[in-house]
Amino acid sequence: MMRTLFLALSAVGLLALLIVPFVPALVYDIFVMKTLCFVLFACAFNLLLGHTGILSFGHAAFFGTGAYVTGHLVKVYGVPTDLGILAGGVVAALLGTIIGALAIRRSGIYLAMITLAMSQLVFFFFLQAPFTGAEDGLQRIPRGTFLGIIDLASDTALYYVVLCIIGAGLWVVWRTVNSPFGHVLRAIREHEPRAISLGYPVARYKIIVFTLSAGLSGIAGSLKAIIFQLAALSDVHWHTSGDVILMTLLGGMNTVFGPAVGAAIISTLSHYLDPFGAWVTVITGVVFMTCILVFRRGVLGQLQQRLKRRPSPTASTPIDTKPKPHH
Repeated sequence: MMRTLFLALSAVGLLALLIVPFVPALVYDIFVMKTLCFVLFACAFNLLLGHTGILSFGHAAFFGTGAYVTGHLVKVYGVPTDLGILAGGVVAALLGTIIGALAIRRSGIYLAMITLAMSQLVFFFFLQAPFTGAEDGLQRIPRGTFLGIIDLASDTALYYVVLCIIGAGLWVVWRTVNSPFGHVLRAIREHEPRAISLGYPVARYKIIVFTLSAGLSGIAGSLKAIIFQLAALSDVHWHTSGDVILMTLLGGMNTVFGPAVGAAIISTLSHYLDPFGAWVTVITGVVFMTCILVFRRGVLGQLQQRLKRRPSPTASTPIDTKPKPHH
C-alpha cells in the first residue's frame, strides 16, 4: 500500500511540476526552481547524515563552490552553460574528497567541527579572492544556452532544463541508497566496528559518499547561480549549512526523499513570509519545533511509520479449520 501511495503522490507531484510555467498566477517559476535546487542540495546532504551517520556542518562550501566556479567560467571565459554546471559539480566533488579525507580521521562532533572549520576557510577564500566580487558577489552571470540549442534566457526553457537536471540528480540519490553501496553505508551508520570486522574499507566508503554528496551539492549551487545570475557569499555561508541540516531533520533523515519535503517547507516559509522581515527566523523556528514535537521522525518519516502500522485492508482473520472435539 505504501508503495502505491508513493507512486501516486510522485505522479501528482511530477504533473504539478510540469504545469508550473503555465500557471504563473498561482506559483512563480523562479521560486520553484530555487526550491528544486535546495531539494537536490538537501537530498545530497542526507547521503551523509541520514544514510551514513556523518554530520557535516560545512556543506555550504560545496554548494557555494559550485555556484562560484560555474559563474566565473560562464561569465569570464565564455564556457558553455552545460559545461560550466558540470565543472561546478566536478570542482565541488574534488573539494569534497579533500575535506572528507581530512574529516573522517575523527568522528562525531570532532568530525562536524572539522567540516565547519574547512567550510569557513572556503568562505574566506571567496570573500578575499579577486574574481568573486567580495561582498557584492559575482553578478550578471549570463545564462547562455544549454547543449548549444536551448536558449536559457527564457524562464520557461530554463525551468524545464533545471527540472530535468534535478530529476537526474535525485535519481542518482535514489539509486545510491537502493544499491549494495547504500546498504554498506547504512551498515556503517548502524555499527561501524562491525562493518570494519566484515572486511569493508570503511574509510574509502566514507570518502566516496563525501565526494558524491559534494558533487551533487555543487550542481545544485551551479543551477542556482544560473537561475539568479548571481553567486553570492550567502551561498557559501555557514547559515546555508544550518539550513540544509534543518531541511533534512524536518523532512526525515532516515528516508530517501524526506529532505525534499523539508526543503520545500523551508523555502516556502522563507518566500511567503519574507514581508515579516526578521520575524521569518522566529516563525521558521516555531514551525521547526512544532514539527519536531509532532513528527519525531520528520514529516515524511512519520508518515511512513504510520502507514506501516496500519493494518492491510485485505488482511482478514484466519479461519480455524481444526475439527472440534466431540464430547
